[in-house]
Amino acid sequence: MKTNVFYTGIVGMVLALFTFTACNKEETANEPTVSQSEMVNASKDATEADNATDGAFSLIETAYSEIEENEGRNASLFPDCTTITITSENGVTFVTLDFGLGCELPNGNIVSGKIHLTYGPKQNGTRTITYQFENFVFNDKGIAGGGTIFRERNNANGNPQATIHLNLHVLFPSGALADVSGTKVREWIEGMGSGTWMDNVFLVTGNRTINFSTGFESYAIVTEALRREATCRYFVSGVLDITRNGHNGTLDFGDGTCDNLAILTIDGVEYEIILH
Repeated sequence: MKTNVFYTGIVGMVLALFTFTACNKEETANEPTVSQSEMVNASKDATEADNATDGAFSLIETAYSEIEENEGRNASLFPDCTTITITSENGVTFVTLDFGLGCELPNGNIVSGKIHLTYGPKQNGTRTITYQFENFVFNDKGIAGGGTIFRERNNANGNPQATIHLNLHVLFPSGALADVSGTKVREWIEGMGSGTWMDNVFLVTGNRTINFSTGFESYAIVTEALRREATCRYFVSGVLDITRNGHNGTLDFGDGTCDNLAILTIDGVEYEIILH
């Protein structure tokens, strides 16, 4: 009897230990590893950098369209807190968008600083625009640097399109710095000539690399076009295929609903990312 009690006790302890171990594994299976946790955080920062830079390019595209294509001139996106200066010399046009110390746009974005644009005459319906940011801040993120934009009035689909070459630096409120390089293509698919900017819709494709001051590197390519609607601060749909420090995943912006959520999938596990 003593042997049976002892045996039963040992079996119970083993079963309890096994059950605890199994539960512990189950509880931690969905917890990100250290590298996955880093990837989730870096994905959030990279997505916010993407969102800020794309918002800045929306301003550039809007200004160019208002000035050169008479789109929306009766209902400018830019409020009185924006000063737009246009000069020309020897066939070259110089444009400065000055948002002062802070300017709230009709879509709720708050910007400050300046954006400089320079471009020459059209050639076969296209232009190359040089852009440069000066002390520019978009919704609490500083954007510095510049590059070129190849602007087509009519692409193969008959829509305006901008191919943007990126060489930017994004400064976060935390002091973290992200260097952004790559190519972004923004096709304007809805809202042309409607007399308002609030119904504009863009599809964004391309690729980019972001190097963080923390040592994290992120490469992403658009596999399903990102949809940007003028009335929303965030991409409402689209998918990025991402590679970060040797880990692969996807970032899905949803089904078209305007919200600040995106779903990051790593090794079959989904993580919800909440954007500022």
